[in-house]
This record gives sequence, C-alpha cells and structure tokens, in this order.
Amino acid sequence: MQLPWDKRTVLNSVKKTGKVIILHEDTLTGGIGGEIAATIAEECFGNLDAPPVRIASLDTPVPMSLALENNFLPKERFAEALRKLVEY
Repeated sequence: MQLPWDKRTVLNSVKKTGKVIILHEDTLTGGIGGEIAATIAEECFGNLDAPPVRIASLDTPVPMSLALENNFLPKERFAEALRKLVEY
C-alpha cells in the first residue's frame, strides 16, 4: 500500500532523534498531521523524549485578507513551537 507520506523514513527519524514536530498548512483538526502523530505515538512511543508536536493553520476558514492570512498560516507559531521542542 502506498501512503501519501514516507512512513518508514519518519519513524526511523523519530527513533534516531527522540523528537518530532509536524508542520502542515492545512487546519489542525482533520489534517494529515494528526494521522502522522497517531502513527508515531503508536509505533515509536518508547523512543520519544518529548510529545509529538503538531503545528498547522487555524481551525477557521481561509481568510481573504493578506494580514489575516499571515496569522492563519502557522509560520510564527512554528518558530515558537520548534524552540520549545528543542528545549524540552
């Protein structure tokens, strides 16, 4: 079965580093990041040094204003979440 993500590479990376941050542009709820996080939790729980972190767009409709869109996308939230994960 072909998956839309490279499961083997992701799991090997998690086992090597003990940490994972999942970033995607889709909304947090119902996005593929949740499926990836669930797989990591199920198959690599013993290898994790920190909980899996998911960063995604806000659970709102995509705004049509550039200023609102910049807040909608996870760019700024990603940098903060990455810093916290590294320090965990």
